[in-house]
Amino acid sequence: MTELILIRHGETDWNRELRFQGQMDVPLNAMGQQQAQRLARRLASEQLHHLVSSDLIRARQTAEPLGQGAGRPPGLQTQFLSTLREQHFGMVEGMRVPDIKRQHPLAWEQWVRFDADFAFAGGESTRQFHARVMFAVYELAQCHPGQVIALVTHGGVLDMIYRTALGLPLSGPRQSLIPNAGLSRVRVREQALEVIQWADTAHLADLPPQPVYDQQKLRVKAGAVDA
Repeated sequence: MTELILIRHGETDWNRELRFQGQMDVPLNAMGQQQAQRLARRLASEQLHHLVSSDLIRARQTAEPLGQGAGRPPGLQTQFLSTLREQHFGMVEGMRVPDIKRQHPLAWEQWVRFDADFAFAGGESTRQFHARVMFAVYELAQCHPGQVIALVTHGGVLDMIYRTALGLPLSGPRQSLIPNAGLSRVRVREQALEVIQWADTAHLADLPPQPVYDQQKLRVKAGAVDA
């Protein structure tokens, strides 16, 4: 059995603007840097055998302060993996929802149906994304049995892990909270996942509210898209 401490990267300006970041390399903003420091203090006494991060800069910057702490082995290095990147949203990366709805109305209408096999042009579908993410997760668990891994990644990646652990379908809107710099824990045994803790933000309690993109509020009615 392997324990994963799952961490979503800290806030970026694009999170604040509710843009589709995808695999564009956007750094943390000042709030994101503060969240990363809070997270590091929260986990300072935790025993970690390995520290793994998406190779995108917002995850790298969140992982950086986690390398220090009483529970770290000497010389702990961060492993950066492109397989832990956010879903690729193709032609809409960097865009806000109103802009997508105006410039690509048909693609947006397809997106809000949350079909696991739909992909924006140049991007990847949820099903393709899920296969990439879970291959990486299971490979990490297989390589590090009986150990604790801190894994810094993205909201979509954590959604894929959550759906897999609870047996939820890949189609349909997100059903879990995934805050920036939130803390979750799962146990992996072979290819079975168990959620121990999800979306803990006690270390961020006195910080300003986070921006929220709520997929549950998106719907399609008679061919018209409401958000």
